[in-house]
Amino acid sequence: MNFELTDEQVMIFDMAKAFGEEHIAPFAMEWEAAGTIPKDLWPKIAELGFGGLYVSEEYGGSGLSRLDATLVFEALAMSCPAVGSFLSIHNMCGGMIDKFGSDETKAKWLPDLCSMEKVFSYCLTEPGSGSDAAALRTRAERTNEGYSLTGTKAFISGGSYSDAYVTMVRTGEDGPKGISTVVVEDGAEGLSFGALEKKMGWLAQPTAQVQFDDCKVPAGNLIGEEGKGFVYAMAGLDGGRLNIAASALGGAQKALDLTLAYMGERKAFGRTIDSFQALQFKLAEMEVKLQSARTFLRQAAWKLDNKAHDATKFCAMAKMYVTDASFDVANTCLQLHGGYGYLADYGIEKIVRDLRVHQILEGTNEIMRLIVSRQILAERG
Repeated sequence: MNFELTDEQVMIFDMAKAFGEEHIAPFAMEWEAAGTIPKDLWPKIAELGFGGLYVSEEYGGSGLSRLDATLVFEALAMSCPAVGSFLSIHNMCGGMIDKFGSDETKAKWLPDLCSMEKVFSYCLTEPGSGSDAAALRTRAERTNEGYSLTGTKAFISGGSYSDAYVTMVRTGEDGPKGISTVVVEDGAEGLSFGALEKKMGWLAQPTAQVQFDDCKVPAGNLIGEEGKGFVYAMAGLDGGRLNIAASALGGAQKALDLTLAYMGERKAFGRTIDSFQALQFKLAEMEVKLQSARTFLRQAAWKLDNKAHDATKFCAMAKMYVTDASFDVANTCLQLHGGYGYLADYGIEKIVRDLRVHQILEGTNEIMRLIVSRQILAERG
């Protein structure tokens, strides 16, 4: 059993980290204040192959593994978790289309997705159905041309910003078997957006409700088969949970790196604070948390790549453990900075605000516990 990254994987991580340090980190606070990410960033990211990380090369993707993708998102999040996480959502959409779309569907959407000429958002959550995603109410009625959508999606990263929305809609009966997946392009008749949400973190990401009022969608925008949308959405979330965990890990690692530097400079009682044993123990505890989280995350990604029977359980466990551990580490780093940690100039408070949502989205960590407990109960005996 070899836990070392390959030379190619080290190169992928280093390339993403270097890109973030040059093109993202210097502007992260500016973008946070503006509440948006300049769209000219995305084609630059796509030039590295990060627009379609696990889309097949035939359609312009990089054909990388899920493990490879976690390296990209961990590295980018060291510059800004909000930007890296937004890219992870775009890639989740690409992965769903590549895995479940017809050849015609793939040819229609994936080249622009991989080049990031079009930015994609994922629309599952609704005002009345978050954790209970199968209860979604957005309706898609059949028409001569395709579908007419009526309903609202909530907390959508990229709402009013993105060029296309991979949307889970109800085409049939109540419950998961009545859900299908369609792509709604920006500018579609009947598509509108709510006001931008005022959030605790991820401030650079525009977030808004996506509203459908007799919204016209061509029949060719259906992904896969009718009635399979919930399966597609959940499969997409396995990888999405790994990416969100990786982004949390990258943010927490950056917080720890900043804290190590700060503790070597900050003096109290005549000596630098890294010489106090009580604080050294804090550093040791954080290092253990991040190293164990990284190993767990990569094991879960390996299982998803190899289609292990328990991959979904491991993705849920990794998402829960890594995001909880990462937030704890970032919060401890803020504490070790004292009052300076509370100031924006030191970069720690932004990481704490950004990482808090990682314990909520792509399935709350309470739902992760539910997935895990149900599986281990089903497996007993």
